[in-house]
Amino acid sequence: MTAHADPVDPAAPETGPSLVFEEKAAPHSWLDDVVGLATGTFTVSLGLFLLHLSTAVTGGTAGLSLLLNYALDWPFWALFAVVNLPFGALAVWKRGWNFALRTLVCIAGVSGFSVLIEHLFLVESIDPIFGTVAGNLLAGIGLLIVFRHGASLGGINVVALVIQDATGIRVGWTMMVFDVLVILLALLVVPWPFVVLSAAGAVVLNLVLALNHRPGRYIGH
Repeated sequence: MTAHADPVDPAAPETGPSLVFEEKAAPHSWLDDVVGLATGTFTVSLGLFLLHLSTAVTGGTAGLSLLLNYALDWPFWALFAVVNLPFGALAVWKRGWNFALRTLVCIAGVSGFSVLIEHLFLVESIDPIFGTVAGNLLAGIGLLIVFRHGASLGGINVVALVIQDATGIRVGWTMMVFDVLVILLALLVVPWPFVVLSAAGAVVLNLVLALNHRPGRYIGH
């Protein structure tokens, strides 16, 4: 009489399907990181370009850079770099040189892609509602990719990641608090209907991060 194997219970944690693997099972290679960071910074840059076309802002230092661009008419790429670079020291102190160097590369990437998109994507106008929602969605997706590859875009991103490491509070919720402050400042520069629209867009961006950037939701590192 032949022995029969015990039936497999798909609901059992040791046999059921899972997207959570051992940490060593899915590491990022250097090529993964290069492609991932390039993709993330390009996506963020495209999102910020749509926000700029819509005369909208978003939260964090990206939103602050847009505000300064509207108020001073200085190049966005330069403002973004200058506003974010001081946070490099915090990144080194709290997250190490590897994270800090990747963050500096990403800051430079967003600045560089911003110039490229501005010269190659020749769009003169856009529906502000579409531009604000799409811009924040793209910026949120890009930030998520950057975070997944061990970097940030400096500024509030670094602060939010440090707070998450220390307290477990998700990045998206922390950034939302800072974003409210930036959007309130926008009332000094941008007409109030665009500020209201920007606030709704910032919620979209941070929901992307809050619902997706959490432990156990990703198999790579």
